[in-house]
Amino acid sequence: MCGRFTLTEPDVGVLLETFSLTHPPEPLPPRYNIAPTQPVATVVRQNDGSTVLRMMRWGLIPGWAKDPTIGARMINARSETLAEKPAFRNAFKRRRCLIVADGFYEWQKRDGGKVPMFITLKDRQPFGFAGLYEIWTEPESGASLSTCTIITGPANELVASIHDRMPIILPPEAYDLWLDPLETNTSRLAELLRPYPADAMMAYPVSPRVNTPTIDEPSLIERAG
Repeated sequence: MCGRFTLTEPDVGVLLETFSLTHPPEPLPPRYNIAPTQPVATVVRQNDGSTVLRMMRWGLIPGWAKDPTIGARMINARSETLAEKPAFRNAFKRRRCLIVADGFYEWQKRDGGKVPMFITLKDRQPFGFAGLYEIWTEPESGASLSTCTIITGPANELVASIHDRMPIILPPEAYDLWLDPLETNTSRLAELLRPYPADAMMAYPVSPRVNTPTIDEPSLIERAG
């Protein structure tokens, strides 16, 4: 699963170019320990064809849910079952997004416990996790809430030494198809959900302070030891 990630240098110009945004986004603060239920930056394609950055809450709440607390259990969606699960199948067809990040954490089992590992691209550039989103309406007040989930799949060779699964990082050439709201062929979309090339990534141990979601500072991504 993916339970923590980062967006440490969210330069507006870089995001504009990387994700072919129609308009420059509002400045974002650097984040070193993004945790479930917190706001995350996502990229969506609107019906008018524009590509925009939108903030959503991490943890998808299906449209049919009566209680928003279900979102805390839906921070990830398995790539293998997207077309089958009631919580995700409609979003897989019609409400796909990119979740903007530049690294993520996973915990490696070792003698004496688990060691947090920071995993990122070698070029340290921002990228897009494959994601799904829903706009949930609160039954009593009618207030709407945009929520999202990160799709996970089997780990590549690098991450497999740490954990058997990893978030799906889409290559830039896949962004256009993934975001296209008119594309509903789930078999074609599923072909995009592959492990990112291991030779383009790196991983190293970091401080166990990342275990505390209220700690959000640059030291968390420094190599430990």
